[in-house]
Amino acid sequence: MGVSLTKAALWTSSGKLEFTPMNESLLKEILSFVEQFSSQHPQEAEHVFEEPLQWSTTLVASDFKTDYDISFVSYVQSHEKDSEGHPLLRLSPPTVYVRSFSQLSKLVHLADDKKLEEVRACLEENRDPVVKILGPCFANVLEREDTDTDVLGLADKDQAKDSEVKVKLFHLLQTTDKLFLSKLLEEISEWVLDPTTVKNDMELLKQLCSGGEKRVLKSVRYTSDYEFSNGCRAPLWRQVHGEICYLVIEPCDTDNLYITCSTAGVFLNGGIKQEGEESGYERTSDMYEDLLTLLKSQSPYFAKNINKQVQLLSAVKIALLSVLFLFSKTPAGALPVELSSESSSESEEEEEQSERRPESNTDLPSEYWQIQKLVKYLKGGDQTATVLTLCAMMDFNLMQETCQLAIRDVGGLEVLINLLDTDEVKCKIGSLKILRKISHNVQIRRTIVDMGGLQSIVKILDSPVKDLKALAAETIANVARFRRARRTVRQYGGIKKLVKLLDCDVEVARCGALALWSCSKSTKNKEAIRKAGGIPLLGRLLKSPHENMLIPVVGTLQECASEESYRIAIQTEGMVNDLVKNLSSDNDELQMHCASAIFKCAEDKQTRDLVRKYKGLQPLVSLLAKANNKQLLAAATGAIWKCSISIENVAKFQEHKALETLVGLLTDQPEEVLVNVVGALGEFAQIPDSKATIRKCGGIKPLVNLLTGTNQALLVNVTKAVGACATDKENMAIIDQLDGVRLVWSLLKNPSADVQSSSAWALCPCIENAKDAGEMVRSLVGGLELIVNLLKSTNNEVLASICAAIAKIAKDKENLAVLTDHGVVPLLAKLTNTTDDRLRRHLAEAIGHCCIWGSNRASFGEAGAVAPLVRYLKSKDSTVHQSTAMALYQLSKDPHNCITMHEKGVVKPLIHIMGSNDEILQEAAAGCVRNIRLLALANRKARLFY
Repeated sequence: MGVSLTKAALWTSSGKLEFTPMNESLLKEILSFVEQFSSQHPQEAEHVFEEPLQWSTTLVASDFKTDYDISFVSYVQSHEKDSEGHPLLRLSPPTVYVRSFSQLSKLVHLADDKKLEEVRACLEENRDPVVKILGPCFANVLEREDTDTDVLGLADKDQAKDSEVKVKLFHLLQTTDKLFLSKLLEEISEWVLDPTTVKNDMELLKQLCSGGEKRVLKSVRYTSDYEFSNGCRAPLWRQVHGEICYLVIEPCDTDNLYITCSTAGVFLNGGIKQEGEESGYERTSDMYEDLLTLLKSQSPYFAKNINKQVQLLSAVKIALLSVLFLFSKTPAGALPVELSSESSSESEEEEEQSERRPESNTDLPSEYWQIQKLVKYLKGGDQTATVLTLCAMMDFNLMQETCQLAIRDVGGLEVLINLLDTDEVKCKIGSLKILRKISHNVQIRRTIVDMGGLQSIVKILDSPVKDLKALAAETIANVARFRRARRTVRQYGGIKKLVKLLDCDVEVARCGALALWSCSKSTKNKEAIRKAGGIPLLGRLLKSPHENMLIPVVGTLQECASEESYRIAIQTEGMVNDLVKNLSSDNDELQMHCASAIFKCAEDKQTRDLVRKYKGLQPLVSLLAKANNKQLLAAATGAIWKCSISIENVAKFQEHKALETLVGLLTDQPEEVLVNVVGALGEFAQIPDSKATIRKCGGIKPLVNLLTGTNQALLVNVTKAVGACATDKENMAIIDQLDGVRLVWSLLKNPSADVQSSSAWALCPCIENAKDAGEMVRSLVGGLELIVNLLKSTNNEVLASICAAIAKIAKDKENLAVLTDHGVVPLLAKLTNTTDDRLRRHLAEAIGHCCIWGSNRASFGEAGAVAPLVRYLKSKDSTVHQSTAMALYQLSKDPHNCITMHEKGVVKPLIHIMGSNDEILQEAAAGCVRNIRLLALANRKARLFY
């Protein structure tokens, strides 16, 4: 919220945040940070800001529920106050004043679907919020790099009681700020330029500075010597705007040029001369596609001399082609040394992906120079010479990285792409055959897109020549492996054209399916494939006997199966049967993609039933034997996990000894496999016999061992599995011996809400089935305080699970006394205004059990918990009725609560509930009505007596 907001965000001249994707991402990150702040940092959340944050809000007095005082003029103030009695939140419409993160979290929660608008308004009217939160001294230090010493100095000077909390809050904001910047940087993937391209251009320009009077430039240099791991030299807060580095170039005929290289292109800036300058970032010229183009526009001398060099290179005679062709066939080292004269500009190691470049030109193999010479002649020949040159190039191993880079380094990609726009079919075929192979290189496929080559390839999909269509589609399959390329294919009509190829002969259809497979990793492309009629065509090809056809078809379907429309189509158009049949293929890759498709589709019950109907469960279990193929194992275990959600499938799996095999996979496996295996065990453990089998196979110990991991998806599944196993008392004894309960409890500290909730749910059966549950809970130091603090969470699933755990813990009076001391009553009371039935059920249960201790019944009434509970009886969920009736019965033992219940009309719905078939519900409702009636009779007698 410091550097990321003041520098990384884009602002209008009027001080408003621009509506850009980057700003929207930043706003969402800040919103998420504020929403979770109170639950994750309760101590820091109570810190009172140096000055209030204030802004014009859309909220009105009626939006504020409990915890706030509302006057008749719509003036609102919080119950929470500072040490001097001033409210920490004040609404004087339309302005709101907020003085702590605790109140800020509550406010955005109240804003509901207007959360982002509130955050935007807050930031626009508090341009530097850290100044108001911590004060100007801390805010200034936050923008520096060497902060540790400065912060300690400030802490010494700050005599306030909360100086320690301020330092903690400072470090928290500093860490969060860096995290914001890192996440924003990850979103910058669609680059026109990249650091490697800029670096190569700089090496070329440095060479042009030598040569005495014949030099083209006087000097070139970076403003910073420091290079980040991504190859950029711009500071992080400028990298989020796509800026790569800053240059100072001295031409021979003009003043120094100060240049910004960015992902969108290059341009002149306001005069950045050295590292660390805080101004000069504004653009002062047009945007140019590369450094050479910009220099040509700014320096006539440079443009003139560069053009002369290009003309000299173009003057090489095509008559040497036949000699060159012979040279390309000679053994390595047979070429004359002079053939390497034009290749030194891109010899250094490149940063991106796995590409590695030799340290000097002499380390390059002879093939590199042979191909470069071929490319030079390719630029100037007629049709026959071009075809011959293309044939000569194809004789090389174009899958070798050296050969691929040789083509790129000397400008061969541009020539190959230009050939695609000619009318010569042979030239197009030759060009595509080369592009198809070299586009396996990540750098080259990005360059193809940068040059607009993908548009030309998409056009060829309309060709009447089958070979051209197949080659174009296969090239697209290679190029469309990153987001910008996939988007380009869609924007230029490529998806519709590729879908049409599915209705052609086998080879063309196969290539079309390959391309769609790559393109289908985009959500918008999945929809485009569906609208173009791709689903029935893919379904038809799924019946093909050719494995090389089936792999891309199933690959496309399993990618698209993340969308509900595809899952429904796979069910309704009979594709599940074909997927199941291909599980028995001899091809591991085909089996893997079929299992992955079932994994995704089996989220739906109908698909799970169809897999069982078509006898697909046994083949899935058989795939577990291929434990050495981890990708196949991950897909198979994932499919088994999702299919086991249906109890009927678990019974079938057991016939094939699936559970025993799964337990054997709990160790020495990748996390991707473990997540699925543990997920399946959690579903299997819903059946009593399975719990015993897991224990007998030695599965409890490895499950408990996995509780010490860090993978959040795995932790969610492990805690669910441990909780399911703990419903068996023998299993629970083993879990307790292995210190499993303590490990589950410790996961309540995990920052993930999913892990917190799954851990709390797991604790419920652990507490219920432990031999001495009360003593076990008390032995966990700080455990009860941790549970109570999680009632401050803003996540309903976390709150529901914590309430369920409290209901179990409160059955022990000593533990209930500790919970009460930690303030469980007011925190539970605060939650009663919820409309979430799942939370209502467990909240009412927790309140009912907490009433047993001391004056808790009266305290719940004083905290305003009774009236909202009465409204729970209007819920359509019968489980809510049961827990609510129990809670009301306990609360009705306090006379003041009886009065509140009667005033809120509780008697009528309770009388209706007394007619339920559930005896527990009957007794609770009747007991509550009886207590209300006894109080009424006592009041009547008192009036008669006096």
